[in-house]
Amino acid sequence: MTMRVGDLVEVRSKEEILATLDKNGRLEGLPFMPQMLKYCGQHFPVYKVAHKTCDTVTGPAGLSVPNCIHLNIRCDGEAYGGCDAACLIFWKEAWLRPVRTGRARDPAEVTPSLRTPKCTELDLARATSTSDQSGETIYRCQAVCLRDYTSRLPWWDFRQYLKDYLSGNLTLWGLFSRAAFVTYWHATQAARHRFGIGAPGRWLYDRFQQIVGGVPFPYRLGLIPLGQKTPTNSLNLQPGDLVRVKSHNEILKTLNVRNMNNGMSFDVEMVPFCGKTFRVKSRINTFIDEKTGRRKALRTPAVILEGVWCHACYSPDRMGCPRSIYSWWREIWLERVPEESTLRNATRPGESLGAERVSSSGA
Repeated sequence: MTMRVGDLVEVRSKEEILATLDKNGRLEGLPFMPQMLKYCGQHFPVYKVAHKTCDTVTGPAGLSVPNCIHLNIRCDGEAYGGCDAACLIFWKEAWLRPVRTGRARDPAEVTPSLRTPKCTELDLARATSTSDQSGETIYRCQAVCLRDYTSRLPWWDFRQYLKDYLSGNLTLWGLFSRAAFVTYWHATQAARHRFGIGAPGRWLYDRFQQIVGGVPFPYRLGLIPLGQKTPTNSLNLQPGDLVRVKSHNEILKTLNVRNMNNGMSFDVEMVPFCGKTFRVKSRINTFIDEKTGRRKALRTPAVILEGVWCHACYSPDRMGCPRSIYSWWREIWLERVPEESTLRNATRPGESLGAERVSSSGA
């Protein structure tokens, strides 16, 4: 099946999907997670073609993913210890069928090989976790098993960017703007040096962005020396609360020189959201460590904001990644916004308080 962004698809029946899986509930190494069964028979538009993704297990790099797409459906964490990360789910094309409006379904679309399940719902449940020697639960979700169904994708492999465009993942302008930034980043090494060629590179970039109304150079280092404690602040934010992301310069004062605050990184892809207003979507309490499969709890509060995820604009090794991972925000990077003043002053035609538009431009 050749699919593009916006194509309407139907999730196949439970029996058809189970017939594609091995006894470990996988197809070509990709786990079919139990909570995905509730979407069987439903129709969804293709959100992104997941021909590639970023390596969140072994390091910052790109990975090739065969025969997968993303629907706008995120993991609810129910089968994985209540994980709050809300990762976008991978779907094999074999688990979907195209919806052709106004045409009856062809019986041949259900092939005989798909009528005899090889895997059961009990097998799916068993495959979600295992135990180590100490008896601790080790979870096996799609994020933890990422390297089982992907292969290394070098950033210089031009074919991935052609697929980004042909699939509808990115427009020509989206591709150009990202490529322009990455080229500038490499040419000036402005991301790696405080002085020398980096400083004038950042200055020139910032002057240009001031003229066009874009995002200032996003690669900047935190101001707190290593070994010195980074500050915290608890706002006790709850879903629905209205907040403004502080300016990048204010946030840098809370980060050490590795851009960390109490063990959490402030990613370069978060910079375009600085100064904008959003609603809190959820709190992050527990999550599954993708490197170990173990359930962990945050000691310092963090939240997810509505409509705020990685757009892969500024990261050379994962440029244009369609995975749309939610950004995690320390409460010290945010400030409450009075509801009345925002409704009076911040709303403009075509703009939403809950998810202000973030430009896909990387330059």
